[in-house]
Formats: sequence, C-alpha cells, structure tokens
Amino acid sequence: MLKSYLLLFFVFGIAFSAFSQTTFDTTSSYGLAFKKLQHLIENKSGRNFKQAVFITENTFNNDTLNEEKFNKFIDYSATIIKLWSTFNPINDYKNMDSANFQNNFAIYHFLKDTTKLILNNSEYKHLPYTYDFNDFFGYKDWSNMFVTKLLETHKGNCHSLPYLYKILADELGATCWLSFAPNHIYIKNRSKDIGWYNTELTSGDFPIDAWIATSGYVPVDAIRNGIYMDTLSDQQSIAQCVLDLAKGYEYQTKNYYDGFILKCCDLTLQYHPLNVQAILLKAEVLNRMYEKQLKENDKVASQTYTEMEKLYVQLFELGYREMPEKMYMQWLNSVTQQRSKYGNKKLKAAFR
Repeated sequence: MLKSYLLLFFVFGIAFSAFSQTTFDTTSSYGLAFKKLQHLIENKSGRNFKQAVFITENTFNNDTLNEEKFNKFIDYSATIIKLWSTFNPINDYKNMDSANFQNNFAIYHFLKDTTKLILNNSEYKHLPYTYDFNDFFGYKDWSNMFVTKLLETHKGNCHSLPYLYKILADELGATCWLSFAPNHIYIKNRSKDIGWYNTELTSGDFPIDAWIATSGYVPVDAIRNGIYMDTLSDQQSIAQCVLDLAKGYEYQTKNYYDGFILKCCDLTLQYHPLNVQAILLKAEVLNRMYEKQLKENDKVASQTYTEMEKLYVQLFELGYREMPEKMYMQWLNSVTQQRSKYGNKKLKAAFR
C-alpha cells in the first residue's frame, strides 16, 4: 500500500477536485463555512487548522474539493517526513525538546529540499516546494494563495507555504506558530537551546529578527504594539482562515453590502483584536458602504463614516504600513540573494 501510494505521491501528484455536479449556492455555502469555522475556533478540545484551511479553500472552489484525498495527502506527507527523520537524526542536539526540534527540521527539509526514499530497490524523489512569483498576492486568482494549489503544482507563496508547514507540524505533534510581517506570513519556532528562531519558506532559510524588521518595512511601533513579528495561537490561526473566507467571498461576489464580510472581520477580531488585515478589510468595506449610503441619502451614513474613521486611525496608531508591491518584489529578491547575510548561524550549525 505504501509503495503504490508513493508512486502516485512522488511521480504523478494528486488532484483534489471531486468533479462534483451539485448546484452551488454562494450565500448558503459561505454561510455554512462561517459556522463551521466558528465552531472550530470555539471548540477548545478540537481546534483543527488543517480542517479550517480545507473549509475555506473548498468553499471558494464551489464545494468540489475532495477532503478525503486532501487528508490522505497530508497524512502520507507526514509519513514521509517521519521516515526521513528516522534516518537523518540531529545527533548533537540533546535537550528535552530534541524530538520537537528534529520534527521541525524534518518538515523544513521536506518543504525546501529534495527528499529521497528507497523502497524495494526503487528510489523515489520528492522535490522541494518553490516560490511562485506569479500573482503572489492572489489579485488575479485568489486560489493562488491556497494549500491545495501548492500541493498540486509544487509552487506556492508566503500564504500557502507557512500554512502547509503548520498543518504538517500539527500532524506530527510539533510546535510552531504563524507570524506576520507586512504583506507576509512566516513561521516562528522555539528551541530550549537556541531560543526563538524564524523559518522563512520564501527563501528556505532562518533569518534573524533584526533582518526581518529592517528589510521587511516593519516600523518599531508595529513590533511594540504586537501587530507584526508576534506569534498566533491556534485559535488566532483559525481566525485567520475566517478572514481568508471573507477575502474569497469578496473576490467571487464583490458584495460589500450584505454584511457577510463584516461578520467575518468581526469574528476574526474577536479572537485576534490586533489583526491589521481584518481591521483594514473592515475599514475598506465600511468605506464602500458609506459611499453608497451617501449617494442614497441614507441617514446612517455619518455613523458608518465615524466607525470607518476610527478603524483607519487605529491602524495608523498601531504602526500599520502597507509595503508597496514593487518594494515587496525587491524584498523577495533580497531574501534569495542575501541568505548568507541574515541567517541564524547558531541554528544552522545545530542542523548540520
């Protein structure tokens, strides 16, 4: 069974579409997805980031994705990581968290390096996942941000790559945290010997905090206020999926007036009050509502404006700044070309 699946896994890849012919009702489907995500956030004993990611991506894909195939692919990915880790131990790390340290290193290797396995005299190669420079913000197609797209094409971005890392870490029982920088998501880890360290899947390296802060357009106030370079709890990570759901709804419907996007933003902010992406999206939706209300001489226009203005002021006071797309492209090139300048040398020595 393992050999036959490995052949599919390493050679052909997996398609997740179930080719469903059922009628898709956008409003009801997104409403149901919202309730499912809300349940996952509130369920203290069963917060499942993998399931939350699948719910958002499946909803955008008109409920046509095959969850069984998705889960099986993640399961076998975790199996490959375990097998590789068994034969590639980090012998010089002896602390109590050595298993966690080893698991995180194995996940990193699986995502960013070639993994070879030999079964019954046959060699299988799993190639690394690479950065997709095409539409990395999902402006042309929101599904370019998806883990399912990453798994099928082996190309992803700073949204799908750290999401997959966290999903695999959860499967293996390893600890890691999503973390934000302007227009960017990366992984934060902690080791008893090394302390906090960063895993940057864009370049496949481990940049120090100072480099992220100085190169990533991160104001000091933003770090001090906790909107960037902090860790997201499991609850907040699922809340981020609620925001992803809102952005998918925005992309597909352009409906800013029925309250759904605002409802998603409010749920995200309930569990992650400093989520500047949610604050910004809510402010932009209120701005559209205000303009519409103004044209229609709606009496609530002034109230909407006041609420919108408070959100924009809050963003400014928190230190939120948008990184221009051109600057982000320059940053992407720098993380690839200057790896030797900003890497965590102590961590690299431990991995060697």
